[in-house]
Amino acid sequence: MTDLLITGAKLADGTTGDLGVRDGVFVPASEVSDPERLDADGLLAFPGLVDLHTHLREPGHEDAETVATGTAAAARGGYTAVFAMANLDPVTDTAEAASFVAELGRRDGHCEVVPIGAVTKGLAGEELAELGLMATHAGVRVFSDDGRCVSDSLIMRRALTYLKTYDGVLAQHAQDPRLAGPDACCHESAIQGRLGLPGWPSVAESAVIARDVQLAEYCGARYHACHISTAESVDVIRWAKARGIAVTAEVTPHHLLLDTPLVESYDTTFKVNPPLRTSEHLEAVREALADGTIDVVATDHAPHTVESKDHPFDVALPGMIGLEQALGVVVDVMVNSGRMDWPTLVARMSAKPAEIGRLPHQGRPIAVGEPANVVLVDPGARATVDKAASASKARNNPYDGRDLPDPVVATVWAGRVTYRR
Repeated sequence: MTDLLITGAKLADGTTGDLGVRDGVFVPASEVSDPERLDADGLLAFPGLVDLHTHLREPGHEDAETVATGTAAAARGGYTAVFAMANLDPVTDTAEAASFVAELGRRDGHCEVVPIGAVTKGLAGEELAELGLMATHAGVRVFSDDGRCVSDSLIMRRALTYLKTYDGVLAQHAQDPRLAGPDACCHESAIQGRLGLPGWPSVAESAVIARDVQLAEYCGARYHACHISTAESVDVIRWAKARGIAVTAEVTPHHLLLDTPLVESYDTTFKVNPPLRTSEHLEAVREALADGTIDVVATDHAPHTVESKDHPFDVALPGMIGLEQALGVVVDVMVNSGRMDWPTLVARMSAKPAEIGRLPHQGRPIAVGEPANVVLVDPGARATVDKAASASKARNNPYDGRDLPDPVVATVWAGRVTYRR
């Protein structure tokens, strides 16, 4: 591997200097020989971003995304690791399937690909998957039936108890299937009633989380709430943390920026699960991310083919892509508004997701002897989003045509430049 020299980078502590990289590790700049060079004059250097919630679609749905295209989008967004959700074909519910996803990442990835294991076999919610074998044989630490809720209380209790043995975390898609069934697609509100779309009430999310955090406390297990979107859910998580329960939570960039009125266009790009919420919910999750009630930003990058979205709103598949614009959205909503400083942003998008996912070599400080995972950021850069220019295979980009920060200038994963503007 060629040595790398990053010159003039400004670090989180405010110091400016040169960074040497050899064999995937930061070394003194004076020690590199005949290096590849990255000019970072005027740029900020942060640890590479980590996404706890990515849909890469491979194996099984390569028409929408592949490991190669999805991780290229991740690198473009400043990510050096992504956790790949289990709703693949075959479902990642065995150690063999998890090992295959990790191998695809090693073969085709532009960042590290970490498999997430299913909680139940086939995501059916009826019988536990190979939790122990996935943990011991494939190193899986995050388990989720995302896309479906683990709604059975006894199955949830058994999974939490089992995963405690392996220091695993159960990441829940909180959606009570009786309150918000499979056809639910619009936040239950006056807008939803006017549009005549099936409603997705906010309580269908918070009620599941309320049950789950009490089970997590009872079992002494780790619990993670996926894509928090409601004020009620924030209240439950805040209560659970005050009790000392081992609960963490994530919010997506789109639930920080986009709101229910966008659905009035019937543009299926804006169909997502959970749905876009109203302004009071956006305000609640922004406040919770700023104060640490919500621990991390996770993209829920969900690529789909054009054909999958080319249906009436209530029939089209839910999901948006988000890896490339995630940092820009968070910068605009949280940093440029004064709600959050840069070190806190880095904690929410790098260090904390790595900690939750038990990925000790990611989210590390930029220092001699540490793994060379770094993103170079231009804090003032902006651009109009063009979905046609995405590195992702998919085009269901909700930010198309928006003027947003475009901060990522270069990404380095394990000492290798994976993106350069």
